[in-house]
Amino acid sequence: MKSNNTNQKNNAKKRLRYPKKIIDSTTDYLKINIIKYSPIGENNNFISSSGGRRNINPSSSEVIKTIILPIPQSIQDANSVKYGDSSLNSIAAAGLGGIIGVMESGESLIGENGLNPSQTFEAGKKFFTSVKNAAGGMSGIQGMFTRQLASGAAGLVNVSISPDQILSRQTGQIMNPNMELLFNGPSLRSFNFTFKMTPRNEEESQEIKLIINSFKRYMAPKIGAIGNTNNETFLRTPNVFQLSYKQGNNEHKFLNKFKQCFLENINVNYSPEGVYATYDNGSPVAIELSLSFKEIQPIYDVDYNTDYEGVGY
Repeated sequence: MKSNNTNQKNNAKKRLRYPKKIIDSTTDYLKINIIKYSPIGENNNFISSSGGRRNINPSSSEVIKTIILPIPQSIQDANSVKYGDSSLNSIAAAGLGGIIGVMESGESLIGENGLNPSQTFEAGKKFFTSVKNAAGGMSGIQGMFTRQLASGAAGLVNVSISPDQILSRQTGQIMNPNMELLFNGPSLRSFNFTFKMTPRNEEESQEIKLIINSFKRYMAPKIGAIGNTNNETFLRTPNVFQLSYKQGNNEHKFLNKFKQCFLENINVNYSPEGVYATYDNGSPVAIELSLSFKEIQPIYDVDYNTDYEGVGY
């Protein structure tokens, strides 16, 4: 039985790895640095002085612990961007264009004594003309308002029918939606890893235990405001994880890079073979460790503006 002092010494180890004897300077492996989190606002580097985006680094450079694991059997990455359907019929487009035109010419509409009547009348005339032409003349505008009123009246008697549905029933036509796919924003990537660990000796079983303990410990939210761990009013952000595929001491040239991640989920199966079995010291003969990471930042085009030789993010 190891003493408490020895256990405390093991928990303080800065570098953990599994397996103990195989990973060396010529091996491909996954390196995970656990880094102390510091808020973006704390280092004031979210927005540059010129208003542009900086290369955000939301954590400090303080590495709490390093864990080295073999590259899993199944590894992959997927980059995605969010898009959404958008529709704008010609009448609405004409109206929108007219409104934008009026707003952009707002300076000329206002004179020293208030609104300029002639300029205001001209802007309104252009707006009405563009909408009338898009609707196919006055009859088109009248039909549009009639269908709108009919749709509202039908709603009073619990009949749900839209102006476009009325148009389709009356004429067999619909408004051209001018559908287009528009960019909605970036996405954040997730990574899932599964490791099958089978300790071959006492030293390796202890190392596996410390690895699991470290992942659980450093993914957990922190209690207390900064500088006051006894105050449970606030919770602080857990630590972040920097992952990298390595070839010996160098970055792996044929596998993807990672931005800093949070560890969202950890799952430990202590009997992956379906049968509970342990060694004499109580260590399971096999453990399956599943980790789910999610990157803190999206991937941008500027992330590829480097001389990096690999596939990038």
